[in-house]
Amino acid sequence: MPAYVISEVEARDQAAMQAYRTLAAKTIAQYGGRYLARGGAAEAVEGGPPPKTIIIVEFPTMARAREWYASPEYAEALKLRQTALERRLMFVEGVTSGML
Repeated sequence: MPAYVISEVEARDQAAMQAYRTLAAKTIAQYGGRYLARGGAAEAVEGGPPPKTIIIVEFPTMARAREWYASPEYAEALKLRQTALERRLMFVEGVTSGML
């Protein structure tokens, strides 16, 4: 069953943000993830404040998403994240086609 990593981010430092994005993208691909949305236009249709930058990554399974997040490769990107951006990060289980 697929799993999704959803981030809502706000850049703090553009140069650090670019370095973070490069490292994170490399590790996401290494762990079988793929971007579904990466900073495109977002519109709040109901509730809350306007959305910040939204990133959605799909992994084959929740276990694989967790493995990526805890990996030594992604740890390097996480060091940069502290200065690069502020974010809200969520892991969401997908559904199988039979559950739709």
